[in-house]
Amino acid sequence: IMAKLRHLSLHTPETEKTAEFYKRVFDMVEVGRTNSQFAEGIFLSDGTINPSVVRFKTEQAADRGDGLGSVFGLHHFGFSVESEKETRRRLKEAGAEYLFTVDRPDYYEEKYKGPDSVMIDISGRGWIGTEPL
Repeated sequence: IMAKLRHLSLHTPETEKTAEFYKRVFDMVEVGRTNSQFAEGIFLSDGTINPSVVRFKTEQAADRGDGLGSVFGLHHFGFSVESEKETRRRLKEAGAEYLFTVDRPDYYEEKYKGPDSVMIDISGRGWIGTEPL
């Protein structure tokens, strides 16, 4: 099955300042914002990949499940996939742990704990501003 890296998330205490850095230095374009019970953030795009710059609102939301608690920096990354069903099967077979699903009108993603407790998202719909498969 085809999978392409299309999403990653940076946890920062200053979403506006961090997003402006990526817009100014790398010509990223702002494609959306979020303000949920878990995080506030800015979605950026270079036309292919969607990095989100977020500030999690609670220690629990910021915890990647790696034993380090709330840390700043790379929080998770996501793959657009042709088949969520087949990718779920492969993740389970490889020992990844399902964490939870985010199902919103603007995007859908399932979150898993992969090797070294790194959080990995999969989505058959992709993320706003990303290049389709």
